[in-house]
Amino acid sequence: MSITNVQAYRASLLHFRADPAFDGDAHAWHEDGLLVVEGGKVTAAGDYAALVDTLPAGVTPHDYRGQLITPGFIDTHLHYPQTDMIASPSEGLLPWLETYTFPTERRFEDPAHARATAEFFLDELLRCGTTTAVVYCTVHPQSVDAFFEASEARNLRMVAGKVLMDRHCPDFLRDCEGGVGSSADLIEKWHKRGRQLYAITPRFAPTSTDAQLRATAELAKAYPDTFIQTHVSENKDECKWVGELHPQARSYLDVYERFGLMRPRALFGHCIWLDDEDFARMAATGSAVAVCPTSNLFLGSGLFDFEKADGARALLSLGTDVGAGTSFSMLQTMNEAYKVARLKGSYLPAVRMFYLATLGAARAMGLEGTIGSFAPGAEADFIVLDPQATPLLARRTARPESLEELLFALALLGDDRAIRATYSGGSLVHTRDA
Repeated sequence: MSITNVQAYRASLLHFRADPAFDGDAHAWHEDGLLVVEGGKVTAAGDYAALVDTLPAGVTPHDYRGQLITPGFIDTHLHYPQTDMIASPSEGLLPWLETYTFPTERRFEDPAHARATAEFFLDELLRCGTTTAVVYCTVHPQSVDAFFEASEARNLRMVAGKVLMDRHCPDFLRDCEGGVGSSADLIEKWHKRGRQLYAITPRFAPTSTDAQLRATAELAKAYPDTFIQTHVSENKDECKWVGELHPQARSYLDVYERFGLMRPRALFGHCIWLDDEDFARMAATGSAVAVCPTSNLFLGSGLFDFEKADGARALLSLGTDVGAGTSFSMLQTMNEAYKVARLKGSYLPAVRMFYLATLGAARAMGLEGTIGSFAPGAEADFIVLDPQATPLLARRTARPESLEELLFALALLGDDRAIRATYSGGSLVHTRDA
């Protein structure tokens, strides 16, 4: 190992190798741990005493003792153009879209506005410990360019794409009917350029004609290693509307399957009103759920059924959804996910929530081994969590009885203040002011 490229970090370490819901040996925990990074990738993670003598001469570990290092959080569903309309009041999803979302997204025809918003958005993610996100842009190609340019400058692993809409939307946001606009050009420009990845992005079934959904499926087939992202079964009124538009479909989700849009790397936001057969189809096709609890509570959409999803072994992850979601923080998202599970009669341990925000999300995205863990060769995206970030958090975590208690306190009491530092590709990209 070259001294100039090796960095080491001493702290408690936590990462996952399996889903705690189904495997009793799912996580690796080192109370006094050492993370070793070379060339932006993990080379080792384990007990400090076992690894310290392997460091090259002259390499002194960064000392974060008393704090916790985990892989960076992964947010699998959010809208960067909606940053400026977070916390906008509305009686429900559909009027919220008409009143706030569409007028806000219109502003992204201005490249300068798109750039400024992308810069703020990414800074906010890093401040909250999110190192990878699956992001909706707008229908404007310049919104995609602005986002990826800002992400590339920070060397982040990000996924994003141009929204597709050709009906039931304002004319100023309407694509050419039946087409996918500049999506192919954007894929050629950005997909796998550095750490950037592209998501083909039909907004949701009601805003795409059958012709556009067919064109979307053809595009996805032409670029099979891209992502697909959309919304499904978020709201009862929306589900009813989809049933009227697609009476031949068995369910809302079935609309997407009929058009060939369910496959690995397809991420479906919300999934509140899926039935058992829907969840079985999610699992069978390798499609993944992005659960967005703060958004679902804010809009009164419903409560996600973790027990039903787990019964089908569907791939699960967490999303903030901003701007219907009320926080960029994945810790706050865990907080609300826990409450949603309780209200549905199930229980989410904190260790499972941290899994869903790291390795679980990476698996949902088909990126296990690349992000989401400290496996050798994984990209060195990680965060330092501070259990003493606030007086209340410090008091609660002073004498935790178990790892579960420590993680639960961070999830229920933590927010952006608990993120001491964020690293992407081995480089420090955010540090909290003292």
